[in-house]
Amino acid sequence: MKTLLVSAVALIDPEGRVLLAQRPEGKSLAGLWEFPGGKVEPGETPERALIRELKEELGIDTWQSCLAPLTFASHTYDDFHLLMPLFACRRWDGIPVPQEGQKLAWVRPQNLRDYPMPAADLPLIPILRDWL
Repeated sequence: MKTLLVSAVALIDPEGRVLLAQRPEGKSLAGLWEFPGGKVEPGETPERALIRELKEELGIDTWQSCLAPLTFASHTYDDFHLLMPLFACRRWDGIPVPQEGQKLAWVRPQNLRDYPMPAADLPLIPILRDWL
């Protein structure tokens, strides 16, 4: 079984809310909400992948020094195993605007369970809630 490395981030605004993005139609797990991020390309670190993905998906810039490792998910799906480090980020330049047709929501930590998420993301919610 192939292991897929995906990097994700909990963008946290000054009010302590976390940004979620809804997967657009046509993608696997469409309609589910997730932390922004994406696949780590060959030769890329998880941090560099996040910086690239945040620019591509949300039109914002951040820096490696603003990405704090928080936890990770390790989850087996039917056809691959997902390994996903989750970083926390409180500083970036720009306003997150969906660049790929996805919907965005700023969510209070205690309300994260109100948004249907992929199975791999669910164990991250209590860790994030406790940390915030």
